Amino acid sequence: MKLQAEGARLPSHELVYRRLREMILFGELEPGQAVTIQGLVDQLGVGMTPVREALRRLIAAGALVFQDNRRITVPVLDAAAIEELELARIALEPQLARRAAERVGPDDVARLRATDERLDAAIGKGDVHGYLVENHQFHAELNDIAAAPILTDLVEGLWLRFGPSLRVVCGQFGTRNLPDQHKAILEALASGDADAAARAMEADVVQGMSQIASGQT
Repeated sequence: MKLQAEGARLPSHELVYRRLREMILFGELEPGQAVTIQGLVDQLGVGMTPVREALRRLIAAGALVFQDNRRITVPVLDAAAIEELELARIALEPQLARRAAERVGPDDVARLRATDERLDAAIGKGDVHGYLVENHQFHAELNDIAAAPILTDLVEGLWLRFGPSLRVVCGQFGTRNLPDQHKAILEALASGDADAAARAMEADVVQGMSQIASGQT
């Protein structure tokens, strides 16, 4: 897939980074899959320099792994890594939900509801990619409302690490078997109940990571 012209105002290295980041986040690259500079150059229709820079950034973030044999691969999560990711998400994401509940307005809730409706539609159609995109969008919009950029950056890094594994789970079990707590989160946000928002987000995280763990067995 070639990079789209609408991003022409961004530097090529940033465009390549964002596209490769999406490929990881939404599971277009599978756990254990090797990626090569030349392969990405051919796939994205760009030069080697921006691809190298994008790979460097993603390796530094832990979204890709540089192996001893000099191959670059998508990480395969073992049980210990999944447990760490769950602990980290529980530490951060409920706090973002709490902050969002303290700052949210009616327009924010309406926008989140619209995103959740698109997510439900994707589930109904069995659209795995659509589910992954809208699920991430819901959380990203909520985190934006929280106005905590440091916490949000940390959370985004965690999502990059489990995105490919979540895609595998969707492929194994289908979107209909992927429960979420978005309705409870929305209810808590609409009522301004920060504690309830935090609890619902923690439940959402635990459900999601449990699904990923079940796909590793």
